[in-house]
Amino acid sequence: MLTELRGLNEECGVFGVWNHPRAAQITYYALHSLQHRGQEGAGIVVTDGETLWIRKGQGLVTDVFSAECMEKLQGSHAIGHVRYSIGGVNGFENVQPLLFRSQNGDLAIAHNGSLTNAYDLRVVLEEEGSIFQTAADAEILAHLAKRRGTGDSFADRTMTALRQLEGSYAFVILTEDALYVALDPYGLKPLALGSLGEGYVVASETCAFDLIGAKYLRDVKPGEFITIDARGVRGQIFSEPRRHALCSMEYIYFSRPDSNLWGMNVHTARKKLGKALAREYPIDADVVTGVPDSSLSAAIGYAEVTGIPYELGLIKSRYIGRTFIEPSQSLREQGVKLKLSAVRGVVEGKRVVMVDDSCVRGTTSRRITSLLREAGATEVHVLIASPTIQHPCYYGMDTLSTDELVAAHHDVEEMRVLIGADSLGFLSVEKMAEVFDCGLCLACFTGEYPTGEVEASVRCLQASGS
Repeated sequence: MLTELRGLNEECGVFGVWNHPRAAQITYYALHSLQHRGQEGAGIVVTDGETLWIRKGQGLVTDVFSAECMEKLQGSHAIGHVRYSIGGVNGFENVQPLLFRSQNGDLAIAHNGSLTNAYDLRVVLEEEGSIFQTAADAEILAHLAKRRGTGDSFADRTMTALRQLEGSYAFVILTEDALYVALDPYGLKPLALGSLGEGYVVASETCAFDLIGAKYLRDVKPGEFITIDARGVRGQIFSEPRRHALCSMEYIYFSRPDSNLWGMNVHTARKKLGKALAREYPIDADVVTGVPDSSLSAAIGYAEVTGIPYELGLIKSRYIGRTFIEPSQSLREQGVKLKLSAVRGVVEGKRVVMVDDSCVRGTTSRRITSLLREAGATEVHVLIASPTIQHPCYYGMDTLSTDELVAAHHDVEEMRVLIGADSLGFLSVEKMAEVFDCGLCLACFTGEYPTGEVEASVRCLQASGS
């Protein structure tokens, strides 16, 4: 049986800016660029060098920030966050950045990722007297950093705390006098450093740099801790880098096509995946189309190799909200018709190759196949520009168990029947890996987790979210 109709969701997007006279406004625009990484909440913390001020709320960036409130956020340094929760844990208290006030100075933290040892760390900290106010992993780092004593600098205490964390994390941390940046030793999450005028910026994706006019400098290194303050930028390795394992779904689905990850443009990477798919699964057809938006690049690549014309066979509505909140499965499935429409003039009487980026629960593929047939397609061949997702992700993708993964319970032929396609093919792990120069995390495809065995950690991830 196919499961609930919804796509994959990434956890969060983070941004930071140091030394810009309108830091909050710059952060606002950057968060717009990162909105695809989280739509449940957004927040900005800004400082004038003396006090940290916060504005956050549930909803989209445009819902949370008005022109009036932005004018009140005055300062030259800021961090921002857009949020998507995993494990279904939402609520205002979990919207980031998190702001902590103490006699030793204010501290704000924004986080993208999931700590696989969060449960164990919370138990230890609570036994030592900590009282948690949120379910966000970012709060764990705040408690650990404050408990390292007063003899060392804040940077030293924070790096000591970071060494206790396991899993994926990209942190931006703001105090009155510095902006700190940290990436986990595997580089599971994307994080880039740039310059803007006399200041510096950091973001989950480089598309944020393009909007605000910043210059890309480099990617943050796995296991790197960066301090940005009045003295400039200083990076140091706080934990020996492990095997580089950037989440492969960043290239396949999560990141915007105009972003660059480790020297490769996301659109270009997706086209290469589509070309590899064409070489593995050549289909005799009349039209190639992609599922908007993340699959269009792969569909173009497939069409270029096969010589089959690429056409806009599916149209996405720009004005419909999320449909998976509807109270019944029948209403949720109607949501696909609200979000997507088949172009009858393109597909009627045609043999159609429909390229999608991934197949998680299978319901969307089934409904889109049905849409194409209703519009008159004589054949519908579904090709997926990634391997079958058979294993849970514990690093920030909202697939925490195999229950909702259709490929974990059915072989490809059974899946073909379930979605109603004439044929179904998935790009192999080997062909996908040949496309990329940097190391990737392939755990959701292979079950080989770069950080080691994490099965027991699912209990904490199902009860929390960043």
